[in-house]
Amino acid sequence: MELTNYLKSIIDEDRCAVVICNLSHEIIYMNPAAVVRYEKRGGQSLVGQSLLDCHNPQSVEKIKKVVLWFAESTDHNRIYTFYNEKENKDVYMVALRNPDGTLIGYYEKHEYRNRETANLYDFTAG
Repeated sequence: MELTNYLKSIIDEDRCAVVICNLSHEIIYMNPAAVVRYEKRGGQSLVGQSLLDCHNPQSVEKIKKVVLWFAESTDHNRIYTFYNEKENKDVYMVALRNPDGTLIGYYEKHEYRNRETANLYDFTAG
């Protein structure tokens, strides 16, 4: 099995929305959590569309600025962009690179601050 299958499985099982974009800001992949999260905006139909069309002008400017920062150095790979108080989560933009360090895109990563409520090793959970 190719490594890409493992990586896709990791992303697909993440409970947080993951939206992957190329350098043209085209949405090239949304994991199942992202499809559900952005259902009112089009869900799966957003794939192939510009991420910039989903944001206001101030956010578009910030997204473009972050991508330029990613391109400046292979050390520029993650930036904190937002705290969502209602959902108690941090939001980041993360650079995606080829093995040689060339920037190929980016994704949005959500990290919830809420403590896990599942029981340890609960084999009855999904």
